[in-house]
Amino acid sequence: MAYNYPKARKDNKCIDDFHGTKVCDHYTWMEDPDSEETKGFVEEQNKITMPYLQNCPARNPFCERMTELYNYPKYSCPKKQGSNYFFFLNTGLQNQSVMYKQDTLESTPTTFLDPNTLSEDGTVSLRGYSFSENGKFFAYGLSSSGSDWVTIKFKNVENNQDLPDVLERVKFSCMSWTHDHKGLFYNCYLEQEGKTDGTETTSNVNQKLFYHRLGTKQSEDVLFAEFPENPNWMSGITITDDGDYALLAISEGCDPVNKLWYIDLRTLPDGISQKPDWVKLVDNFDAEYDYITNEGVVFTFKTNLDAPRYKLINIDISIPHKDNWKELLGENEKDVLEWATCVNGDTLIVSYLRDVKNVLEVRHLGNGSLIKNLPLDVGTVVGFSGKKKHSEIFFMFMSFLTPGIIYRYDFESGDKKPSIFRKIEVKGFDGSLFETEQVFYSSNDGTKIPMFITHKKGIELDGSHPTLLYGYGGFNISITPSYSVSRVIFMQNLGGIVAIANIRGGGEYGETWHKSGSLKNKQNCFDDFQSAAKYLTDQKYTSPQKIAINGGSNGGLLVAACINQKPQLFGCAVAQVGVMDMLKFHKYTIGHAWKTDFGCADEDKEQFECLFKYSPIHNVQVPRGANVQYPSLLLMTGDHDDRVVPHHSLKYIAQVQDIIGARKEQKNPLLIRVDTKSGHGAGKPTAKVIEEVADMYGFIAKNLEADWSS
Repeated sequence: MAYNYPKARKDNKCIDDFHGTKVCDHYTWMEDPDSEETKGFVEEQNKITMPYLQNCPARNPFCERMTELYNYPKYSCPKKQGSNYFFFLNTGLQNQSVMYKQDTLESTPTTFLDPNTLSEDGTVSLRGYSFSENGKFFAYGLSSSGSDWVTIKFKNVENNQDLPDVLERVKFSCMSWTHDHKGLFYNCYLEQEGKTDGTETTSNVNQKLFYHRLGTKQSEDVLFAEFPENPNWMSGITITDDGDYALLAISEGCDPVNKLWYIDLRTLPDGISQKPDWVKLVDNFDAEYDYITNEGVVFTFKTNLDAPRYKLINIDISIPHKDNWKELLGENEKDVLEWATCVNGDTLIVSYLRDVKNVLEVRHLGNGSLIKNLPLDVGTVVGFSGKKKHSEIFFMFMSFLTPGIIYRYDFESGDKKPSIFRKIEVKGFDGSLFETEQVFYSSNDGTKIPMFITHKKGIELDGSHPTLLYGYGGFNISITPSYSVSRVIFMQNLGGIVAIANIRGGGEYGETWHKSGSLKNKQNCFDDFQSAAKYLTDQKYTSPQKIAINGGSNGGLLVAACINQKPQLFGCAVAQVGVMDMLKFHKYTIGHAWKTDFGCADEDKEQFECLFKYSPIHNVQVPRGANVQYPSLLLMTGDHDDRVVPHHSLKYIAQVQDIIGARKEQKNPLLIRVDTKSGHGAGKPTAKVIEEVADMYGFIAKNLEADWSS
């Protein structure tokens, strides 16, 4: 063996029966994160991995360069709340971004909320926030160590003083204030046995919706909605622009579909004091209904009802029958309607995705007609702020080579186009030295797949360039152009090429694209990604031994499935917080919500057979062909990941090391990095981000034989 991997105990007695097919899970014991055996296995793995990563030649220079280039100011769009503006700023290397307050856009900002003061190591992060409609009260969620569990606290905005109210056991929650400013709606889970610190694996079921009135104890909160007969359902409330209605959106998973119930808050005889008699406007899961605005009883929704690329419709709730629904803005033949919002009283800002690039339009709320386009370069709108009662909007543009430009536009100003409010500059980065191209390559079945390729200008296509190929392909999520310091360093100092493949399963071309990469069609995602690697090789950008594939979460599944199926296509693979056990994922934390994309082995025989064919831990096998080995593999996970629990990665690495690592042909390393006080990714402090990417790219550089160049 090239590496002396820890020997994980194989239990041959854990047999699961799936519709008559018996499947042995050798590493069920790893599902207990608190057992001494699991802790010991993690410790032994890190004893191998951490010294290896520390000794990668490019690791330390990458860390130094990352610290240097990441040290630039990162701003968000300003948002007007009441009479004040608020925005986030990370001055460069702060672990968490700080929220600032200012009276006007010209006045000196003052610190409003600094999460960096809440923990010494930056592992307490802001996870969601909401202002009351008058801007006088502020609710904010805090997460520890990257966990999805949140504690909601409150502030008086005027004097920036904390209020005594505290809401615990909050998870996957809305934060919606009533317009009387007396309280808000939120979601939580009731007490259960065992711990709830983000290291548990207990399934999150029976979420409840409560109303909290400021100045009262959480134990006095009003239960406003629950679904005891459907424990996997989740919900969230939106308060309409006029404050008159509470809209309840109910989901049963991650599919873009929801029930839509509502209540006229003005009709509650005793105010918000008990569960209401909901009016069920839509009581099925046939489509998504996303509230945009309303004019009295006429509501505007974004929907995919008979429109996989989405459209806007008007529903008059006084005549709610479906026959009376009216189309406001029809489905575009090519572009995907990503979002819409109402500003300036009667104006819609509409964002489309056109071949994975954003387009912004201004339209009339009354009839949907086009007023003007807001000009954009090739890239993504990554931030927006604006309200129906305000004439002013802000939006932030980003691309692979643009760190960020914030634009401002005021409809009352008479200006023809938005002005640059703030341009984010990165010292030491010159975007003119690089170029991005978009190509469309063929997958196995002939489907054309878009892919962005970014690299230094003037490179020679001789197959020699180290290449990072990234993909996701799931849950209707579109992977659009964005700026990444670590990828810039990979191109600038390691001579790399960055390729982003927009494979099926995402939302790049609407629900049709999403569905063609989910459930029984999931193999299309893997075929698309493998075809991307073949394209990059065929076009002489790179060669198989120079390709590193990378993805996180569902993208971690993508990476693992692809190296199981076609290990010869890649030289290196980094799978972050990946879903690796496709037969049991639904049993842990929020995994049951993913059944809409993956299916469920327990509930459907055909879905079991499909999942069993690609489930990473069940398909590790000796590669075919002489001298074929697995690519150099690095799995990355965190001990507080309660989204995709760590045992997915632990079980997969144990299987890979056992079957592949013992082969004399396997010279490439097969490693796992388990971080502490780290979750699925959200809220990760800057210090941990820098350490993680330095380890990741140091590993990639060593195994692609990419030399560091200053």
